[in-house]
Amino acid sequence: MRKALLAPIRPSIGVERAYQKRLDHWIKAMQADIMATIEQVYGEHTASSEREFSVNVALDASPAENLAEALRNLRRKWTDGFDRLAPDLAAYFATAAKDRTDMQLRAALRKAGFTIKFSWTPEVRDITQAAIAENVNLIKSIPSQHFTQIEGDVMRAVQVGGKLGPLADKLEHQYGVTRRRAALIARDQNRKANAVIEKSRQQELGITQAIWKHSAGGKHPRPSHVKAGRDGVVYNVADGWYDPDAKMRVWPGTLINCRCWCRSVLPGLAGYQKAA
Repeated sequence: MRKALLAPIRPSIGVERAYQKRLDHWIKAMQADIMATIEQVYGEHTASSEREFSVNVALDASPAENLAEALRNLRRKWTDGFDRLAPDLAAYFATAAKDRTDMQLRAALRKAGFTIKFSWTPEVRDITQAAIAENVNLIKSIPSQHFTQIEGDVMRAVQVGGKLGPLADKLEHQYGVTRRRAALIARDQNRKANAVIEKSRQQELGITQAIWKHSAGGKHPRPSHVKAGRDGVVYNVADGWYDPDAKMRVWPGTLINCRCWCRSVLPGLAGYQKAA
């Protein structure tokens, strides 16, 4: 007997981790280059907490200008590097996310008694290309945001003649901020790709309804999503579910940090005809 509900299609943790690992590698190399350059400009080969930017350094324009120029060169270098990285990494991610979603959906359909072979439909191709474009822009934004904060921290330290140790702490903090943002990009884009590809395949298969499921994870769950999961809200796949808090129609996993998922309702299942 065929099952009425398909098994859930979850974002691939493996794809997410591979994406994040590549970003981490580049961010780590960028940060190491920044720290080495700052130490070199001031003749420092170890990050000694006693090293100070003297008053003379702060008042003399030349050292400050040298450091500013060094940081500008680094910004150009790493912006170019991330620009070259972005297309290939984004394409790998989007294609891997699409393949993983298709694989899970095929397995769910097989358990329900259906054998389906997916192809590169125009809609799926468009979705994948859109995901690539969005991720290219996100990857390219990483060095820009990082250097904007780094440059401010360094110049403020020079102006007050501060010690290298406290500056190094600030730079380490910003490194953590950038790594966390990269992790969010990998996590959030993975969920979003899974959601939009699943939606496209649902429509391709003639599945018009799905049941909203809340993940019960995360430190700050959206109350509206918790209620939707608790109530077993059925939504129209084409239109999505109207989120009263966001005041817009959404699909599970498409809002930032949304961990929700769905279960597809096979056509003809009695009792699931009214969608939200």
